[in-house]
Amino acid sequence: MRTLLQLSIIIPTYCEAQNLTQLIPRIGQTLIDSALSAEIIIVDDHSPDGTPDVCQTLSESFPVRLITRKNERGLSTAVIAGLDAASAEILLVMDADLSHPPEKIPELYAALKNQHADFVIGSRYVNGGSTEETWGWFRKLNSRIATWLARPFTKVKDPMAGFFAISRHNFLKARDLLNPVGYKIGLELLVKCRCRNIVEVPIHFADRTLGTSKLSFTEQWNYLKHLKRLFDFKYRNYAYFIQFAVIGLSGVVVNLLALSLLLHWLDRSVAIAVAIWVSMSTNFLLNRNITFSYARDAPILKQYFHYSGSCLTGALCNWATTIALCNSFAYFEKRTMLAALIGILMGMAFNFILCRYLVFAKHKPTGDELKTE
Repeated sequence: MRTLLQLSIIIPTYCEAQNLTQLIPRIGQTLIDSALSAEIIIVDDHSPDGTPDVCQTLSESFPVRLITRKNERGLSTAVIAGLDAASAEILLVMDADLSHPPEKIPELYAALKNQHADFVIGSRYVNGGSTEETWGWFRKLNSRIATWLARPFTKVKDPMAGFFAISRHNFLKARDLLNPVGYKIGLELLVKCRCRNIVEVPIHFADRTLGTSKLSFTEQWNYLKHLKRLFDFKYRNYAYFIQFAVIGLSGVVVNLLALSLLLHWLDRSVAIAVAIWVSMSTNFLLNRNITFSYARDAPILKQYFHYSGSCLTGALCNWATTIALCNSFAYFEKRTMLAALIGILMGMAFNFILCRYLVFAKHKPTGDELKTE
């Protein structure tokens, strides 16, 4: 009969063998002191530093289980693999670089178990939390900006934390919706598991002393891509419309720049027509790859012709609205510019609806579709 575990601890790794030799004994001692039964799942991305041998040795004294991934890379997906493989009802994630104090594990466990929290964070930024004094101003600024960018999704003090706990029940509610990119798997779970009752436990965040940091410009770019995905997920059509409108405004700039160049070589009427075509084409490409990126694998020519038709329909809607306002209401008869502005907004809204539900239509609004982004 299998013993029921209270806690599963998931640790994603890549070239962290040296740190594991220090971290695992500290976790083991903490589990003994707190009388917690737990498993420690190391999810390693095929490290060339002897991680399997280290884990084999550690497993002789501690409840360590190693999962080696040979065909996939990335911290977030490694964490999900560990969560999938976990046995306990309460799941805890932490880094291997000794930045997260394992002595705080019982507090995170107790907060989730006894305070009926949906999500518990080992937080640097609540009262009692701290970071290493050696942190430079650039690192602090980078962390603060990342936290600020996460404000549309959560008001917690430390949404970037990689030290957190969640129940299996809440994790499984959103399992098929998860499609993180980069390192911020905690934020992904906060948003997609729709966590409401969130507890932050203060911790001291230490700098790594062994190995090298995985933070890079690529990961910062991945974070922005991740925010875009979460924005689309949480705000749906509002998010799509804002992106659509911003790209529409960028098309005005493209149109004017193209026209200023084309006027040197082409007749005015031809230059105007070509500039409109150029801006419409750039808008199509931007919307296909950014606003409605879920549909970018569809046939591009078919989408382009449909997009051109929707632009024409939107333009007709713009024109008809402006004319109708000016001809039907005395107020607008002397305010043609205001009527034109309303016409523009109506045309944009109509064009957006056609693009959202026809040109870039979603055919699989579930997890399968999300994973293609």
